[in-house]
Amino acid sequence: MTNEPAAESKGLINRILGVIEYAGNKLPDPAMLFLILLLLTWVVSYFLAPVQFTEVKPRTEEPIRVVNQLSGPALAEFMSNMVSTFTSFHPLGVVLVALLGVGVAEHTGFINAVLKYMLSLTPRMLLTPMLILVAIVSHTAADAGYVLVIPLGGVIFYAAGRHPLAGIAAAFAGVSGGFSANFLPSGIDPLLQGLTKVGVDVIDPDRMVNPLCNIYFTGISSIVIVLLGWFVTDRIVEPRLQATVVDGDADDMPKMEELTERERRGMWVGLLSGVLGVVLLVVLAWPEDSALRADGEITSFQAPLMRMIVPLIFLLFLVPGVVHGYVAGTVKTHRDIIKGMSKAMSTMGYYLVMAFFASLFIDAFSKSNVGVLIAIKGANYLESAGASNEFTIVGIILLTAFVNLMVGSASAKWALLSPIFVPMLMQLSISPELTQAAYRVGDSTTNIITPLMPYFPLVVVFCQRYVKNTGIGTVAALMLPFSVTFLVAWSAFLILYWKIGIPLGLQASYAYP
Repeated sequence: MTNEPAAESKGLINRILGVIEYAGNKLPDPAMLFLILLLLTWVVSYFLAPVQFTEVKPRTEEPIRVVNQLSGPALAEFMSNMVSTFTSFHPLGVVLVALLGVGVAEHTGFINAVLKYMLSLTPRMLLTPMLILVAIVSHTAADAGYVLVIPLGGVIFYAAGRHPLAGIAAAFAGVSGGFSANFLPSGIDPLLQGLTKVGVDVIDPDRMVNPLCNIYFTGISSIVIVLLGWFVTDRIVEPRLQATVVDGDADDMPKMEELTERERRGMWVGLLSGVLGVVLLVVLAWPEDSALRADGEITSFQAPLMRMIVPLIFLLFLVPGVVHGYVAGTVKTHRDIIKGMSKAMSTMGYYLVMAFFASLFIDAFSKSNVGVLIAIKGANYLESAGASNEFTIVGIILLTAFVNLMVGSASAKWALLSPIFVPMLMQLSISPELTQAAYRVGDSTTNIITPLMPYFPLVVVFCQRYVKNTGIGTVAALMLPFSVTFLVAWSAFLILYWKIGIPLGLQASYAYP
């Protein structure tokens, strides 16, 4: 007998998702969106250049003047600096360098071996939290979480006599819904920091932002996401799946292959090399006169250690990956290592196109002074409306979560929003680090319910191996409890975290200046 309320609820969710998918598909590609915004910035600057504004620049106290980007000198400068504008785009080098090391670790099988080993040792009662934790850790390895951990979630749940779709949902929630919850530094930290600095420069070019300015918050958030995901999986999602019959072909269902003795040995030696690398780094940084410090400080903005976060991520994936490869036999010569790097770079073609247009838009947006004008007018409006800072931060989270339904790329969204959000909230005495933390919460929580997320169709395919009639609406309905719970609870946690005064990360404040 059909459960009519459940069927009606599922139908409503499918209709909502259909509207989101339709609207999202009508939007231009993110790369084209930045080109459109560039042209719009030129046109707006042309019409606003003659206007006299009463708003003043915070540092100079001079009235804001919009600079016409369609003037002859501006266009000549745009064309002559186009190459350097692109190559100096901060997130570009961050992503490419970090991915070189991650690509080797993934290509040699080191990352897969570590994740599989962690899951294979987990007792049944702790299966859910360990799966979500492993999914969170997989963030450091680019796509590994989507292509490895999510299908493994279904495999280990099914092997343990639990519903496989619950395992896939829990893993998907950890990988994508808790995307910004991680206690390990990853390439996303300096990537977002670089874009945050772009927003900071609109108001205060001398104000620095540490690459690990959110690391304490994201680290503690990983515990929050594990606990929330554990509750939602075991108490809400899996009980609702009891009536869903697993009708997939048993022969086609994926199996969790055990690590060979050689793979296990390679994993341990690789991990040991990584630990030795960290120990060596600590030994080198420990003396007060260390070359990795600046005036005795190890976490200052000028400290070489803080400026080498991305190269360290590169090395701490590269070395264990290479060691594992040679010991496990997945690497024969140095050509295999280069092949891993090349394979990682081959996936970055679209990102390069998007980064090209994003860099040109951000440069024009900054030079036109349209960004600072919007920021100050927006801040004045919020101030006159009497909105509290807490209300403003929640608003930023919700707006980001909504935009995330339409634009899936984290870097594309922050490249678009940072030049507006960061300076606007700085005018309200809210620090760039807090604004970035709010963005990260909103950016994560709705990933798992939008069909426009690049890996969403892949998750549907994983589910269809077990339940043949699984569709986009089925997966979205499955993930909706995670999305709502994460959005509400994580937002409340950020506000509580802020009120208690726990540091967000290295050299991070809550107030500006």
